[in-house]
Amino acid sequence: MWRSFKAFLSGGIVGTAFGVGLGFFLFPFVFPPPPAKETLAAEERTRVLARGAFIHANPSDPIHYGQGSATIYERTVFLEPDFKVGPGPKYHVYLVPKANIRSSQDVTGTMFVDLGRLRSFEGSQRYELPAGINLANYPSLVIWCEQFSVLISPADLKLEP
Repeated sequence: MWRSFKAFLSGGIVGTAFGVGLGFFLFPFVFPPPPAKETLAAEERTRVLARGAFIHANPSDPIHYGQGSATIYERTVFLEPDFKVGPGPKYHVYLVPKANIRSSQDVTGTMFVDLGRLRSFEGSQRYELPAGINLANYPSLVIWCEQFSVLISPADLKLEP
């Protein structure tokens, strides 16, 4: 009788832990936040410094993808309305001092600039560009999952003349 109770209790604990873990993973897929619709004020629409397009870096990975474009102004990084990434936990926007980012290993160990947590998986969003950043030293903009250290989507930046 006691062994049956211990087995039942252990199964309940393991099952609950598995269910909670699965729930945390699936929550952003089942209940994604609404698309962002941020706009730029007239004073933020200064000279365009660079542009880039997000890509699906690993086509064999159906979960981690991205698309859309980004425009970098003198004080603002703006993800355009066509921006979209696959949902997940704790995504951040990074400027990375390395060109042609295509895998997570390209980002780990670099001195990136964290612009902040991604506010939505799709739609227009703006992030403040820290003062003193020389974009010539940061040829990539990436969406990065901090929780699992995974590259979600990179964008190669092209400086404007």
